[in-house]
Amino acid sequence: PGVSQHLKVLRENGFATVRPEGARRLYAVDTAPLRDIDAWLDRFRRFWTPHLDALSTEVARGKRERRLREGSGQ
Repeated sequence: PGVSQHLKVLRENGFATVRPEGARRLYAVDTAPLRDIDAWLDRFRRFWTPHLDALSTEVARGKRERRLREGSGQ
């Protein structure tokens, strides 16, 4: 029942299509709404990607410095 409810939500919101085939119902992902969301998110990706990359570099640098300090017994 949980899966059926999730599929219903996806179908009702345009993210999936369904077609009956005998006693079964076959669902398929509708990629158009996902492409729309991806295009909307792209504006944010362009802004955040360089900042998140810089953060990742600083985190790695901090870990490396901590290992070096711990390894030297300081």
